[in-house]
Amino acid sequence: MKHLLSIEKMAPEDLEWILAETTNMKASRGRSQDLPLTGQTWAMIFTKSSTRTRVSFEVGIRELGGWVMFLSKNDIQMGRGEPIEDTARVLGRMVHGAVIRTFAQKDVEDFAQYSNIPTINALTDAEHPCQILTDLFTIQEKLGTYRNKIVTFVGDGACNVPASWIFAAAKLGFEFRIAAPKEFQPLLSLLERAGFNHVQSQSGAKGEIIRANLPSTGARIVLTPDCVDAATGADVLYTDTLVSMGKEAEAAGRIEALKDYQINANLLKVAQPAAIVMHCLPAYRGKEIDAETFEAHADTIFDQAENRLHTQKTILKWLVS
Repeated sequence: MKHLLSIEKMAPEDLEWILAETTNMKASRGRSQDLPLTGQTWAMIFTKSSTRTRVSFEVGIRELGGWVMFLSKNDIQMGRGEPIEDTARVLGRMVHGAVIRTFAQKDVEDFAQYSNIPTINALTDAEHPCQILTDLFTIQEKLGTYRNKIVTFVGDGACNVPASWIFAAAKLGFEFRIAAPKEFQPLLSLLERAGFNHVQSQSGAKGEIIRANLPSTGARIVLTPDCVDAATGADVLYTDTLVSMGKEAEAAGRIEALKDYQINANLLKVAQPAAIVMHCLPAYRGKEIDAETFEAHADTIFDQAENRLHTQKTILKWLVS
């Protein structure tokens, strides 16, 4: 039984297969007779709001020949306290797969265990695997490959998106940098979980810089409070909202603490001349990215959004193959 629960638990060859096959999936949209979900009904269980994830999965399941039912927390007994394992055992007898977007990573893992049907993590507080697979495909599409590239994340580096990036870097062997204040950087224990056991600390002009590498894959991680240092020579500048879902009560403090962590023309000047700018959306112009930079790179950003559909269709195909 296959699941997509996290980048951490995926084999590198499975990541590579999905990224390669997504090229064919995108090119054949509307013409392919490959309908691997024919006769299947998939449940989408969302306790967090969504635009891109919901639409791309609903369209993708239908385009692969399946049927889909959307279930919010108010539609099912989970919203009234039914244990996740009971919901899983019921749905596992009725539907053929599940896409879950929720808070706790354990809920997705427990659902997969008790339902005995293919289960996809469509976002938890711990990881966002579908987004990072999409992002890697977009980099591959725009730059030819993600190998030997430098991806720089600017902003809240302690949330689910950079966590999945760290696991992806470890498995696929590229350099990932995070520019964030110390309190918004991932824990060193996360780097250790990803396999980075060569960790060094040094003093920089703006504070401590952490460098880690993984000799077996050639992966490198840099955690720094210095945006310019992180962006220098980067092939990709990437950001996300400063206030993740569930952190709304902290909005004012987060925006103040991260006000200098913005993708803008100054950072682009020190990146590679052909560097691309990415944002997993929704974007808040004037905060994590300025309006001029966003609009200048809108084609890439909205190709990235569209690629959620193609990548997730490939994930679905991989799960049932």
